Amino acid sequence: MGTISTIGLDLAKNVFQVHGIDSLGNILVRRRLRRDEVLRFFETLPPCLIGMEACGTSHYWARSIAAFGHTVRMMPPVYVKPYVKQGKTDAADAEAICEAVTRPTMRFVPVRSPGQQAALLQHKTRDLLVRQRTMQVNALRGTPCRVRYYIGSWRRGPEPDDYSAACGAGNVARARSETVSGNCRASAGS
Repeated sequence: MGTISTIGLDLAKNVFQVHGIDSLGNILVRRRLRRDEVLRFFETLPPCLIGMEACGTSHYWARSIAAFGHTVRMMPPVYVKPYVKQGKTDAADAEAICEAVTRPTMRFVPVRSPGQQAALLQHKTRDLLVRQRTMQVNALRGTPCRVRYYIGSWRRGPEPDDYSAACGAGNVARARSETVSGNCRASAGS
């Protein structure tokens, strides 16, 4: 039995799939690991090349496994997909990752440090808040237009037409606009 030279690791929430080959391409390991068994498994192996798909938790696992002396490379999932030979199973994905990581023209994702991941989280959170604020402002601007009111003309502008006055749409629009503008002020203040 040879020494494992390359491993494909398919990450999941609870059960991970490992596919290991030697330098000749013979399959030496094909097994499932529970989350708490992963680090113990890689701790006992001699240093080798480990490939995994880049995802939300892959940076943590890459840092943890690299601490044992392994070379860890992460690939975007779209670059691994062409190497899947049969249906979408964890074992087939691990085998495809193992094959893809050995390709000389494969593009890899750098492993991020915890500080880099924290900065990225901060940027994504800010983007989310900006999108939510834009949605609220658009709702604020769009609501009065549906009942023939326009921003800036509520106090001195034209009265609603007969249909709007009959159903009270002008009052509903004002109430909705005040609610949305209150949300915008609250999100801008925090």
